[in-house]
Amino acid sequence: MIRRLGAAMAVALLLAQGAWAQARDVYIQVEARSSLAGAEASARTYGLSFDNVAGFALGGGWYGIALGPYTEAQAGARLAELRRFGRIPPDAYLEARDDYGNQFWPVGAAAQPEAGQAQAGQSQAGQTPQVETRPLPDEPDLGEGGDTGTATAQADRTPAVPRETPAEARAAERRLTRDDREELQVALQWAGHYNGRIDAAFGRGTRGAMSDWQSANGFEPTGVLTTGQRAELLRQYNAVFDGLGMRRVADRRAGIAMEMPADALSFDRYDPPFAVFDPAGDLAVRLLLISQPGDSRTLAGLYEILQTLEIVPLEGPRARDNDSFSLTGRNDRIVSHTEARLSGGEIKGFTLVWPAGDEERRTRVLERMQDSFERLDGVLDPAQVTDVSASVDLVSGLEVRQPRASGSGFFVSPDGAVLTSAAMVEGCSRVTLDGSYEARVVARDAALGAALLRPEGRLAPRQSASFRGDAPRRQSEVAVAGYPYGGVLSAPTLTFGTLEELNGLGGEEDRARLTLAAEAGDAGGPVLDDSGAVFGMLLPGDDDSGQRLPQNVRFAASGTALRAMLQEAGVSVTQAGIGGRLAPEDLTDRAAAMTVLVSCWD
Repeated sequence: MIRRLGAAMAVALLLAQGAWAQARDVYIQVEARSSLAGAEASARTYGLSFDNVAGFALGGGWYGIALGPYTEAQAGARLAELRRFGRIPPDAYLEARDDYGNQFWPVGAAAQPEAGQAQAGQSQAGQTPQVETRPLPDEPDLGEGGDTGTATAQADRTPAVPRETPAEARAAERRLTRDDREELQVALQWAGHYNGRIDAAFGRGTRGAMSDWQSANGFEPTGVLTTGQRAELLRQYNAVFDGLGMRRVADRRAGIAMEMPADALSFDRYDPPFAVFDPAGDLAVRLLLISQPGDSRTLAGLYEILQTLEIVPLEGPRARDNDSFSLTGRNDRIVSHTEARLSGGEIKGFTLVWPAGDEERRTRVLERMQDSFERLDGVLDPAQVTDVSASVDLVSGLEVRQPRASGSGFFVSPDGAVLTSAAMVEGCSRVTLDGSYEARVVARDAALGAALLRPEGRLAPRQSASFRGDAPRRQSEVAVAGYPYGGVLSAPTLTFGTLEELNGLGGEEDRARLTLAAEAGDAGGPVLDDSGAVFGMLLPGDDDSGQRLPQNVRFAASGTALRAMLQEAGVSVTQAGIGGRLAPEDLTDRAAAMTVLVSCWD
């Protein structure tokens, strides 16, 4: 009898448990946010696709966005269905209503079942759930609000966290996920209290760091953080994002979704292969979303093009393989990071440009962008061209890097050594020949005003200078080869003039005085006689003495002084033979073959 009664009670208990399980409200949690404003923005976004979006406080300053309510049987089937069709994140999970705190969304209303949902919580047999089919927007929706904001503005809307005993704090700690535990270690490390491995294991080092942080912040040093203390630690850690509005933005035209500092950015235009975001306020941050069809050759071409842009400084690490590349560049104004990957015939990535000197915010923002980067369907149409793109100084409406200054030089040896004006290469972080070949300064004579360059790689000029052994006669015709307009013209220009004196105004023997209508870009170019022999190098027209000389008075470093400088630097000098006067077109050809554009870059 007792056995039968016990069996009956067990059956009744099981039936009651089954009925309770069927009756319990269960939600599909799809996202968690660290601020109420960010959670409300996400709830609005999910509300575009679902009619049963709910939001709940999770504790510790976190807020969950969920779909429901469902019964347990319905929730499991619906979770699998939504995951299968990619309508929710793959890490979405089930959570009972009893495990949530106060509900904040929808405002003033309880969550309702999803519109059109079958009673069993499943789609009808043989039918595919409808996926959002809204038209592509003209621009990405940056939304409103974000994961950052002032505590004061939100204090009256944030559920109070009750005080916990040490036992309750440990119990709450046991419910943390591995990611939660790693994040706490990272925050303790950032606060300067933890220097161990980020391994999610709360051992002696982590406990000591917690105790140190508690003491530094006026809490009892127990070595176990309460829910409120964890929230405060993470608030301090995430304060770097204040005012940036970090939140997920989906650009469906570019086919990219990621977290970005949306409050600091303003969408400007689509200019394939980029979606361009400019600064929205005082913070000079810029963002490019990269989106284009292509293959490994397209990727390699994009890698090269990006390095010509002003927003990608030359200094910094860069790497490339067959299906991806990364570029980091920095100067005294900006730091930029670019990364792109080829997958399925589509190249997608981004460039983040950040002001120099704000490294902590930049690296933290970049980490969140990298972790959240998501490829969506769609790619920008490469045939779309805007009016902004049409300028020769722009690539997709972005400024191409320009040299600080450009002038002239000339080859003085068959292996590509170049003489130029010392002033031209003063303070340059990089020097190029003809815009393509890297060169370095190997010798400099400040008094003479000349500098010797060596190309970084092998370079074989068509012609190198032959120096005249004697002095030309006064009042003879001379010519200067150079780039008077700083490389605007693709070939050097020959400017004719007269040799006035074989020394400077003060009798300087390493100078010659010319009458010549030269431009600033001609400085550093060779001065030739009518046979094509070099007897000097044109010096810049600026006079440090402050004297204002008559128009067209210019000076050249003498050939004798230049030969001495070259011999001291180990360059063998070629001496010109006795030659007759060249026809103007032959003189022009010879001069053009030895003259090179020299550019100075910051």
